[in-house]
Amino acid sequence: MEVTIDKNSGYCFGVEFAIKMAEDEMAESDKLYCLGDIVHNDMEVKRLSEKGMVVIDRDQLQELSDCKVLIRAHGEPPETYKMAIENNIELIDASCPVVLKLQHRVKTAFDKMERENGQIVIYGKKGHAEVIGLTGQTLEKAIVVMEDKDLDKIDYSSPVTLFSQTTKSTKGFYELKSKIEERIKAEKGELNEVDFNANDSICRQVSNREPQLQKFSKDNDVIIFVSGKKSSNGRALYQVCKNENERSYFVENETEIDSAWFGPNDKVGICGATSTPMWLMEQVMKHINTMEEGLMVENK
Repeated sequence: MEVTIDKNSGYCFGVEFAIKMAEDEMAESDKLYCLGDIVHNDMEVKRLSEKGMVVIDRDQLQELSDCKVLIRAHGEPPETYKMAIENNIELIDASCPVVLKLQHRVKTAFDKMERENGQIVIYGKKGHAEVIGLTGQTLEKAIVVMEDKDLDKIDYSSPVTLFSQTTKSTKGFYELKSKIEERIKAEKGELNEVDFNANDSICRQVSNREPQLQKFSKDNDVIIFVSGKKSSNGRALYQVCKNENERSYFVENETEIDSAWFGPNDKVGICGATSTPMWLMEQVMKHINTMEEGLMVENK
């Protein structure tokens, strides 16, 4: 077997930046609180917890004071910063610059929509950390949509400004955009810039991975996609692989790999989500190579 790791897989800039900030902070302190999992990968969360990271939720944050808390790459709503000031909490802000810019754009658009009696619509997963940060810029008035049934929440007689969670599918965004345009036309008989303003706010470092993964999946006989099960980005990118290569398998770590997936002459490609650490993909590669050596010994 020939086993390779996709050079384009692994952490995006935002996640890499957040983990570097966390490690730098823990090098000087024996404990650092983190508001939510720093990344949607249990293996990496476990590694960092062994260094002193303590994951907390928003309820636990309210009980803390006089300490340091890391804000992960997903960003946070304004209420988090307000609470930190009130409780004398020092925030280590590792919000991704792309997410921070989007929060500012959403806040500006929301102020405009309030004046024009319009709506902010966000294409994203309700309850996702990044989406919570975005809806927080709108006093929780933003309408979060993901499926066709969610489109019924929108008032098509009023102006609509659309944004996207940065890690969503580009294809999904433009399909949603077209459906909203059709509904506005059905309601008003026409469509203009006053009625609808769509903003493709998907991170290109993330969206560019789709065509890269399509090629990688075609170039290999078997695809091992490594990702945490909590990662929405992971599920989306795995589906890209699966659509191109039926012999694509989703694993969280090397213990989930089945030797029956491989043939002796297969080209095996290992790839992952923006939340998958390179060290974990290398661990998976090592396991497959060791497994192949064992099979060769058995067959002698």
